[in-house]
Amino acid sequence: MLLCSRKVNERYGDDANERSRAEVIACIYNYYIQNTVITFEEEPVSAQTMAVRLAEVRNASLPWLVAELDGALVGYAYANKWKVRSAYRYSVETTIYLEHGREGMGIGKRLYSELLSLLRARGMHVAIGGAALPNDASVALHEKLGNVSPSRLQAQ
Repeated sequence: MLLCSRKVNERYGDDANERSRAEVIACIYNYYIQNTVITFEEEPVSAQTMAVRLAEVRNASLPWLVAELDGALVGYAYANKWKVRSAYRYSVETTIYLEHGREGMGIGKRLYSELLSLLRARGMHVAIGGAALPNDASVALHEKLGNVSPSRLQAQ
């Protein structure tokens, strides 16, 4: 297991905390860039790039959640705008990643359930979750939480 998780101070707005959080999130995400095709990215991202992405989601007034285990950040989920046209303002794309090796512990289900609950409370009508195949765990998670058919992107 790649050890990305570490304790992160809970104070939001603290620059050192935000950098630390972005470092852990980038580490979690970079495992998937380097070992799978599911991110559609080809090069690892820096903590600075991840911090910009965090800020973009927050600036859009959308949730970015983290999962912790014994005080260490081990996963994250967020929603971002689906498209920029006005008619899509109640539609979002959802994303979830867990630290490699943390699968099957119920962390993803709890994290994603909370994300969907927050989106409903904010008046979102459509939450789009995509899965590059093969990715049985992601498809199962999306279906377990009510997505009848998650978007599936499969190479031909």
